[in-house]
Amino acid sequence: MARILIVEARFYAHLNDLLLEGARAAIEAAGHVHDTITVPGALEIPGAIALAVESGHYDAFVALGVVIRGETYHFEIVAGESARALMALSLDGLSIGNGILTVENEAQALARARPTEKDKGGEAAKAALAMLALKERFAA
Repeated sequence: MARILIVEARFYAHLNDLLLEGARAAIEAAGHVHDTITVPGALEIPGAIALAVESGHYDAFVALGVVIRGETYHFEIVAGESARALMALSLDGLSIGNGILTVENEAQALARARPTEKDKGGEAAKAALAMLALKERFAA
């Protein structure tokens, strides 16, 4: 049984509730346990994962958040830099599922977040578990 840490940015709480629902259901269906921590925004997710790694308590990580395009360049920075930092952590050998939605509007976010539709929270959890299984396979 693996211990999974879900790191979520609660900037859009109603959307994150849906992502969390999907992620938790996928982890529990696979027979694993999870903890959840909250950070202010998507840019803080990779840093929180890096700090959690030092504890040695977690086998895999799920990053959840929503970034909706606004009127400024900030969207590109948040979307790009959070993805870049998660990829860097993955390349360091961490098992991470990226469920940070980067969308144009709330309707797109709702469709992707709802467990009854695209279930991106559940998909991110399944990706983290798949990477953990691959890591364990190569370690054997």
